[in-house]
Amino acid sequence: MLVCFVVLFSSCSQSIDKSAVKHEIFQREKAFEKMALELGIAQAFYFFADTNAVILRENDSLIKGNENIRNYYESKNLSNATVNWSPDFIEVSDCGTLAYTYGKYIWKTRNESGEAIEIKGVFHTVWKKQKDGSWKYVWD
Repeated sequence: MLVCFVVLFSSCSQSIDKSAVKHEIFQREKAFEKMALELGIAQAFYFFADTNAVILRENDSLIKGNENIRNYYESKNLSNATVNWSPDFIEVSDCGTLAYTYGKYIWKTRNESGEAIEIKGVFHTVWKKQKDGSWKYVWD
């Protein structure tokens, strides 16, 4: 897998402004986070997902495709859950069509007895530039 990223991130011949693309990716991450807070986690993870996106969740389960990702989150009881995150690192491929981020997240919810639960962790997201110029994640 690492070899694939190295080849993909270094095989482009056109020059891009990586700083500008990193800013785009940061803004996309923050828009994703904002939608999750305002419209719900399922809607945000669906909206920002590439059609063929894959997410890795509990028990090393891979959920493949944006429709299955939405169904996964809709099947969970997340009505009282929130998630906040911010990328600590962003890298962009030489041709500006792929990028990856990682950083810290905080997942907050309540258990059956109403006690607050807070889970902290590290996320890793791979972004792919779409034909329309927008960015969608392909891995989370």
